[in-house]
Amino acid sequence: MAPRQDRRPDGSGLRAGRAPGARPLTGHLTALYRAPLPFLDGLPRHGDVVEIRLGRRPVFVLCHPALVRRVLTDDRVYDRDGATYERSRRAMGNGLATCPQADHRAQRRLMQPAFRPDHLARYAAVMQQAIGETTDGWRHGRETDLGRELFLLASKTAVRALFGADLPPAEARELHDALDTFLKGIYRQSLLPWAARLPTPGNRRYARALACWRAHTTRLIGTHRAHAAEQEAGRADDRADDRRNVLSHLLSVRTPDGTAVADDAVHDQSTALVLAGIETTAAALAWACHLLSHHPGVEEELYAEAHGVLGGRVATQDDLPRLPLTARVVTETLRLYPPAWLIPRSTTVETELAGRRLPAGSTVVFSPYVVHRRGDLFPEPARFLPGRWAEDEASGDGENAAGAVRLRAYAPFGLGAHRCIGEAFALTEATMTLATLAARWRLRPVPGAAVRPAARAVLAPERLPMYLYER
Repeated sequence: MAPRQDRRPDGSGLRAGRAPGARPLTGHLTALYRAPLPFLDGLPRHGDVVEIRLGRRPVFVLCHPALVRRVLTDDRVYDRDGATYERSRRAMGNGLATCPQADHRAQRRLMQPAFRPDHLARYAAVMQQAIGETTDGWRHGRETDLGRELFLLASKTAVRALFGADLPPAEARELHDALDTFLKGIYRQSLLPWAARLPTPGNRRYARALACWRAHTTRLIGTHRAHAAEQEAGRADDRADDRRNVLSHLLSVRTPDGTAVADDAVHDQSTALVLAGIETTAAALAWACHLLSHHPGVEEELYAEAHGVLGGRVATQDDLPRLPLTARVVTETLRLYPPAWLIPRSTTVETELAGRRLPAGSTVVFSPYVVHRRGDLFPEPARFLPGRWAEDEASGDGENAAGAVRLRAYAPFGLGAHRCIGEAFALTEATMTLATLAARWRLRPVPGAAVRPAARAVLAPERLPMYLYER
């Protein structure tokens, strides 16, 4: 529902509010666990920063883009700290995805060279190969869990591009199940931090999944080191794939004091890359396919574009400028279903938002899902309308003020210094994959099959049963 019209997108007239329906002991926990998206969807009607309760603990949800920009670009006042990030660091280490402001700049400088445009061109070649290998194995008319298939594709792409290795299908499926269990567990622990200490079956599954994920990361690093040692000794196959990738960069780069990156730091960065490089892209592609299967008109327009450019071959990075509709479909999918849908921050000092005083240590949450569905920013916000971005793409000249505001409000990869370092990697992979699928396959939902978002840390469908028909 759109906010009241006296609160304008330019940031004037902002107000704080409270979400109704909090229970004395549990607060809004039931809604956040059983039906989080409808609950979040209704928050803007109560204010621009809305207090909700996790048990008795207050959490402040940002519902206005001006507040989002303020919080995400001021990491001295709104840091990646507090109980949520402490749990994440215990699981994933103190890498770029989880580190506080004090460590972030040095880590960002360390990682940035591996995501330069010249590296992306090599990664795109790996993406092209992986997309072709995966889709060539699909069969006409077969019912499949497309979400799982897209995870296998994203895992093959990420592991090859970022680690210079391969992940056998059986191991990729094992990793899929482990990450799914971990993401559900870390979301549950964020809502119920006290429950993480209980010896429940769910916590034991979470511990096993975390160990499995770490073990896969350790094997990837070990395989890479072994190959590097063979190259050093002159025994490596001359036809081996180009090993210049994120992991080789981490193993060869030197810190400002001239020392190599410590092994635990390499492991921390790699562990986060496995998750970020696979889960978020797979989730975005799954939602895009789900939306297209229910909007045959858009699907046919997408097919016409992709077929005209590709003619049945796999997309390349050079094709991207000629695939504007495909890019808009990706953009609109990320508006409706941003994979990173809950981004917490902790206040380091007492501060104020929309007239509400927040003590030091308060938890502030940005949800792209909430801001992306404001009716005053995105007309018909619940509808899948890729064409809405055609006009806004030209709004940078200032002639389309509303479009410029929408573009500033759109933040599926975050904002500021902590904006996702892999944004270009993810968008390139998603656009190349979606164009190739559109040119080769027609997607049809399985009748009667419900597609629901899973309650977990990355927003993805629980299952995506689909019929694939070769064009």
